Amino acid sequence: MDTALVIIGFILCLVGIVGSFLPVLPGPFTSWIGLLVLHFTNMIPQNWIFLGITLGIAILVWVLDYIVPAWGTKRFGGTKYGMIGSSIGLIIGLLFLGPFGIIIGPFAGAFVGELIKDSNNSSKALKAAFGSFLGFLAGTFVKFVVSIAFIILYINKVWEYWGELF
Repeated sequence: MDTALVIIGFILCLVGIVGSFLPVLPGPFTSWIGLLVLHFTNMIPQNWIFLGITLGIAILVWVLDYIVPAWGTKRFGGTKYGMIGSSIGLIIGLLFLGPFGIIIGPFAGAFVGELIKDSNNSSKALKAAFGSFLGFLAGTFVKFVVSIAFIILYINKVWEYWGELF
């Protein structure tokens, strides 16, 4: 059973990393669930302080993920149309352009969203799209770093108890 929990926890940590780039998956929170599953093994002691601190970090990043892109968009004069367009652009970009879609999709989506809102002002739409894009990149970077940190913590914990687990 412990082996299955270790594998499931690791998979959740990997899914959390992928979730750092996909807006439909809460990346760091999914990675945290991987840490939680690891602590349900018989050999690794449950450390509620460790789990509480990492949960707090995951929740903080989740909240910031909604604030940072909005702040970037507003800072550069954008609207909700730009933020929604950025998210839709990310999904479409990933589907059709792969890894390049992560960069191109949010920017193009925010630009189109702002043009839908106000088709007469393309320079304002471009500026807002840039702000939305910067906010998206900042949020994605933070989610990615936290998810990587969680998988490193996961691997360290498994390594520490390797003899007891296997």
